[in-house]
Amino acid sequence: MFDIGSYFPPAIKRICIICVSVFFLQELSALLFHDAGVRFWTFGLGLVPYAAVFGFRIWQPFTYIFLHGGILHILFNLLYLAMFGADLERAWGSRKFYTYFFVCGVGAGVVDIIVKLLLDPHGRGTALVPTIGASGAIYGVLLAVAVIMPHRQVWVFPLPVTVSMRVFVIVMGAIEFFSTIGVSGDNVSHVCHLGGMLVGYIYLRRGSYGYSVRNYFSDWKRRRLKRKFEVYVRDHQDKPPSNPDNWVN
Repeated sequence: MFDIGSYFPPAIKRICIICVSVFFLQELSALLFHDAGVRFWTFGLGLVPYAAVFGFRIWQPFTYIFLHGGILHILFNLLYLAMFGADLERAWGSRKFYTYFFVCGVGAGVVDIIVKLLLDPHGRGTALVPTIGASGAIYGVLLAVAVIMPHRQVWVFPLPVTVSMRVFVIVMGAIEFFSTIGVSGDNVSHVCHLGGMLVGYIYLRRGSYGYSVRNYFSDWKRRRLKRKFEVYVRDHQDKPPSNPDNWVN
């Protein structure tokens, strides 16, 4: 008999358990304390850009990841995490997956803060709107799967077609990009989604950036030595060798 619990690796299961537990506490707080209970979680632990920076609520870029705004929100987030993150964790191991997940999640939050404060520096509009959910981290996971397993096939529900993971993520990224520059009014932080993908890409390519800087420096040293050698040859090519009678064959 197939045990569905054994299918999901440890990090995925722990993240899902934490998110579900926090969601239960959110719902319980709303039931017992009504609007005050909702605001405690959403504005206290959710990501409010103006409060996170000027109110020194430095925990918000970390805690907002585990909050969700409804049953469908948490259901689809954890479904995507389980579907695509499981294979990534098996390929990387739990420790590396944890690191990547939180780098993307926190990085997406930082991008969200920067963009919204640039658009609303005085905190009168979007900079006061809280962002909650693990979507930024999950979009980073989607990007990593597309990089590592680009030819993995994804069923585009409800259409009877499949596309490669690379195409799927490109389309998802394009949708988020055009939703960001448009006025969608759908209460979704598309900036946070794009931020997760951007931070994930930078994190995955960080080694290549280091190699590029190292190679540029090495090439510069070789060019410098070559120029010195050419100057030396040019300055000494017309001079006779010293002590020509003492040559040894």
